[in-house]
Amino acid sequence: MAERPLDVIHKSLDKEVLVILKRGAEFRGRLIGYDIHLNVVLADAQFIEEGEPKKNYGKIVIRGDNVLAISPVEIE
Repeated sequence: MAERPLDVIHKSLDKEVLVILKRGAEFRGRLIGYDIHLNVVLADAQFIEEGEPKKNYGKIVIRGDNVLAISPVEIE
């Protein structure tokens, strides 16, 4: 049986995720909350540019209508 999108996000709670926004910006951080509108709360958030962290934000909320994709980050 296929997983539902919110099931995948729920499994990513307290884990590192990459959030890609519609305008191309990327944030990486630990997912500590979300809702059905895909509003997400990241802890230890970093703004990512060209694959490298550029700015640390700490805890941020990203509004769901800006989210293009949320991807779990594999720790190597």
